[in-house]
Amino acid sequence: MYFFIVYLCGVWVFCSSRSHLLVTLLSLEFIALVLYFSVYFYLCSFSYSLFFVVYFLVFSVCEGSLGLSILVSMVRSHGNDYFQSYSVLQC
Repeated sequence: MYFFIVYLCGVWVFCSSRSHLLVTLLSLEFIALVLYFSVYFYLCSFSYSLFFVVYFLVFSVCEGSLGLSILVSMVRSHGNDYFQSYSVLQC
């Protein structure tokens, strides 16, 4: 029950703050971390194998590195991380 409330807080931050790319990426990482802990505790409660948790952690790290690379390329090309300064036609 607690993980669901924390998950909803992360989704609320993701949906409410759309001005900076960094805040959006941080909220996505927060949601992935909550999902990681919830799957870990779920699998531990039934004494299952934890290989899935390791794969999930690897994919969330890859997702974070891709998000940071997009952030760095957008800051280098536009100078900031505001969504209002980007145009779809320029990309």
